[in-house]
Amino acid sequence: MKILHIDSNHPLLLKMLEDAGFSNDENYKASKSEIEEIIVNYDGIVIRSRFNIDKQFLKAAKNLKFIARVGAGLESIDAEYAEKRGIQLIAAPEGNRNAVGEHTLGMLLSLFNNLNKADSEVKNGLWNREANRGVELDRKTVGIIGYGNMGKAFARKLRGFDCEVICFDIKENIGDQKAKQVSLKELQQKADVLSLHTPWTPLTDKMVNANFINSFSKPFWLINTARGKSVVTADLVAALKSQKILGAGLDVLEFEKGSFETLFDSDNLPISLKELFAMDNVILSPHIAGWTLESKEKLAKVIAEKIIQNFTER
Repeated sequence: MKILHIDSNHPLLLKMLEDAGFSNDENYKASKSEIEEIIVNYDGIVIRSRFNIDKQFLKAAKNLKFIARVGAGLESIDAEYAEKRGIQLIAAPEGNRNAVGEHTLGMLLSLFNNLNKADSEVKNGLWNREANRGVELDRKTVGIIGYGNMGKAFARKLRGFDCEVICFDIKENIGDQKAKQVSLKELQQKADVLSLHTPWTPLTDKMVNANFINSFSKPFWLINTARGKSVVTADLVAALKSQKILGAGLDVLEFEKGSFETLFDSDNLPISLKELFAMDNVILSPHIAGWTLESKEKLAKVIAEKIIQNFTER
């Protein structure tokens, strides 16, 4: 089988596939239209997020048997049309779930202890101890929305803390010893912390809006290492100003581009985003929660194993 790789990944991916008898072609610079002209020659394609795989692309891919995304989400692919064409979709949430869990915990502890603010102040000659008095995670209730690979990885990281962990998911009966599954209403009544671990879907698009935020019974901290478009930035800023949300750790932003690789390609950033940037109780990172040295290798390994398992002739 011939596989086209349009994004660079850990070299282990190419080696494992080559050792298993697959033919690999690498093309990391061609445009989408240029790839469309040659995709008919391939049985599989390996992507990250360089461009969307839409219906037009899939119509050109007459011999495609699978699309493998070296990551967790598949929202950059017209999944419905691909499946209609009999094209198998492969993702690798197992590969970076540990990284996401650790990053989420790091953001939460940094918020609770004012680490970013205190670091900046000390470097500017300020020694403000009382103003940076922290909050302990002990005895807090952490609510997780989306209890799949990422949500479970975060819950696992919380086992060393004496806190209550609850989760809400559209799937039933997926709670475990690490997190009790509850209704959304109960989560909003109890949570001191909300952590999002959901894919982008029509159900999660703009999910965290003013009505959603105001449905919480008490002020809470928000962590989002999932998808930026799930949170309405203007409503988040308003909630931070009113202290309905006590602080936010955001690895993703509403205004990210589809490739996840850039944000600052516009001279006219939204006002709400500028306000967010100026807040001391907000921690931001550039969509790197799953972006570790270890996860790069693990993602490659998981994708290669799945391709080999499903498409090696026996």
